[in-house]
Amino acid sequence: MKAQSVLNKILTELAQIRKVEFAQMALENGTILEAEEFAPENEVFIISGEERIPAPVGEHKLEDGKILVIIEEGIIAEIKEEAAVEEVEMQSEEAVAVAEEVASEVADEAAEAITEEVSAAIEVAVAEALVPVVEQVAEEMKKMREEMAAYKAEMSAIEKKFSSQSAAKAIKHAPGTKNETNVKLASKRVPTAMDRVLAKLK
Repeated sequence: MKAQSVLNKILTELAQIRKVEFAQMALENGTILEAEEFAPENEVFIISGEERIPAPVGEHKLEDGKILVIIEEGIIAEIKEEAAVEEVEMQSEEAVAVAEEVASEVADEAAEAITEEVSAAIEVAVAEALVPVVEQVAEEMKKMREEMAAYKAEMSAIEKKFSSQSAAKAIKHAPGTKNETNVKLASKRVPTAMDRVLAKLK
């Protein structure tokens, strides 16, 4: 009797459990989806023959033009209208265009600021690099002026020294006098044809 009463209880419970009916929807490409209810946080499956496969993550366009959004595999996140998606996409494109424009302006301003800073830094670096060179050149010029002043003083002293001395005797040329060496060399020389002609003319 006990077994029969337990069986009756089980049958009663089973009779009370309502039969779950699944709703079906088709995607734009004809794939059939099945869910207890097409609402957020409900499970959704792809029907493939006798198999039920959890729907993959992504946005899936339904036959009626709505978009089924699945963030977690097999779980409906939301169902939204296509127009809303297009509007969001347009707003996103506009936002991207504005962001690119602002980024371009900021980049131009940054480039100008960097150019000014670099120019200023180059000027400072050049000035710092030239200071020692200019100082060195100035020192060299000072030394040269001192050396020139010393040279002028020395030349002035030499000039005074020579101007105070009496002039040396001038050397006179005596063309009429014969040098003995020249005479000896001339006598040893063999007379040429010109010498013979000149001797005959004399």
